[in-house]
Parts: sequence; structure tokens; C-alpha cells
Amino acid sequence: MDIAVLGAGSWGTAMAIHLNSMRHNVCIWTKDQEQLEEIQKTHYNKKYLDVKLPESIGITTDIEYALKNKKIVVMAVPSHAVRSVVERIRGVIDNDSIIVNLAKGLETSSLKRMSQVIKEMIDNPVVVLSGPSHAEEVCKHIPTACVISSDDINACEYVQDVMMDENFRLYINKDLIGVELGGSLKNIIALGAGISDGLGFGDNTKAALMTRGLAEITRLGVALGSDPLTFLGLTGMGDLIVTCTSMYSRNRRAGIKIGQGKSLNETLNEIGMVVEGVNTTKSAYKLSKMHNIEMPITCEIYSILFEGKDPREAVYSLMTRNKKHEMEDI
Repeated sequence: MDIAVLGAGSWGTAMAIHLNSMRHNVCIWTKDQEQLEEIQKTHYNKKYLDVKLPESIGITTDIEYALKNKKIVVMAVPSHAVRSVVERIRGVIDNDSIIVNLAKGLETSSLKRMSQVIKEMIDNPVVVLSGPSHAEEVCKHIPTACVISSDDINACEYVQDVMMDENFRLYINKDLIGVELGGSLKNIIALGAGISDGLGFGDNTKAALMTRGLAEITRLGVALGSDPLTFLGLTGMGDLIVTCTSMYSRNRRAGIKIGQGKSLNETLNEIGMVVEGVNTTKSAYKLSKMHNIEMPITCEIYSILFEGKDPREAVYSLMTRNKKHEMEDI
């Protein structure tokens, strides 16, 4: 299979390595000439992933060349770049190419999910891939299970056949809204878990954050049309576990720095890569107000990131809220 991977960050690089190991012909597109030259010369993409790329993986800055005669096009750019990249490929991509979107986030300006952004501009089938999948482990062929979803079940089944092997298992979930929201919103809770770590709190605190975080993710998801059971699966609980507990998670690492007293700008500069949870926090906060959904953890993280609230005060606010029954509003 001839496959294009748009984006040469950590996830795009890992996916290219995985697909190459399955004997597919893979071409990575990057807009960065220096990055292209580094990979061509050293076969490493050091800034994003410290693993050698096979020489059989192609790389180009020519997006038309990357897309030519590709049955599958993997969208591996950050969520804020999806719209601009789709605008570039509109009119160039083959009509029957299937887009597999890896970006986990919501568009800040429109509050749309990534599949909505893509379908707004082109008619190609869109399959969303989500779930607990650190690039650092996928590229090493460590057993991983993810979920894919689409409005086009045939496209889903096709992608499952092409991308799944003994180290990378793909389940199909027809709840596209839930799959996208689960993969996006868990990054907010991962920021909170990192803040908790940065403050020196322990396992009890993190367990509470993850559990109650899942409750508010589910509340918003249901209000937007999701099946609540989706959030108990790989795109919800699965992704929440991996991003809240691993140092591979940029969102958790960013949260740790903020909990230790760094500003948001200092934190993002030190991380040096996109931290999807920051913009997603802003989007989820807006959605919670629009739909009158109670999301206390999200609201407190929003206050820390964008209003300068002291993280310890945010924790106090969460812990001293009005008494509730656990299953209330679930």
C-alpha cells in the first residue's frame, strides 16, 4: 500500500515506522527543510523521536508529490494546523484517498472536532484514530491497542486491515463523536495530573482527578451526542490512564512544571512541542458554558492556565465544593 504521512512530529514519525514495518510504501511530508535534511542525512528525527528511521521511508517537502496515488493519507499534524493543511491538499488529494486523522483536539475558533474541520473542506472519507498510544512505544513495536471511528464503516474496516498487525491492534467504534471527544478531553485531565505531581501530591489525588475527570468528560460528551460507554473504552479511560501516568505525556510534563511554579509561557517554551491540552482546555471551558455542563476540574485548570489562579487555591476550590452523591449527573 502507498501511504502518505503528513507531519513529521513524534506521532507521524512513529506511525511511518510502524507502517513501514508492515511493508507499506511510506512517504512523510514535512514543511521544514532543515528537518528534511536532517532525516535524509542521519535517518534520525532527534527533536521529536530518538529512533532510527528505515532508509526505505521517503520524506519530502513537496506535498503534491507526497499525496500522489496514495490510498491512505495519515494526518499527523497538531490540531491547530489541521485546517491549514487540509486547505493545502484540497484539489490535490485523490478523490478516493482515505484520511486517517491522528490529531487529538478541538478547533479553538469553531469548537469543532477534527473530522468536522476536515469534512467541511473535502469529501474524502475520514477515519479517526485514538486511544492510549505513546509514539515512543509504537515506534519500538511495543504492543498497543487503539480505536478507530468514522461515519464510513467501510473506510474504517479498510484502515483496520491496512494498519493493524500483531503489535498494533485496532478496534472499531461507531461513536465518532465520543471517540474524538475522549481523545481530546483527556489531555485536560492529564494537565491536572501533572499539576498535582508538581505540587507534590500523591496517588490518592491523581486517582481522584482521573476518576472525577472521566465523569465530567462523559457529561460533556453525552451532551454533545456521544454514547457514555465510549468513555469507558480505549479513547476514554485507556487514553486517560496513559496520559496521566507517563512521563512520555507532554500534557503531564507541562502540568508538572506549572505545579512547580512555572508560568504557561515558560512551560511551553521548555517543552518545545505542542501541548494539545492547553487549547483543548479553552475549548472545553467554552463548551461547558454553552451547554451548561458542570466541569469543575476543567474550570479550575482553565483558571490556572489563563487567569493566573494559584494551583493550590484551585485544589482547595475543588475539595471544598458542595456535597454530592458520587453518581449524581452520571
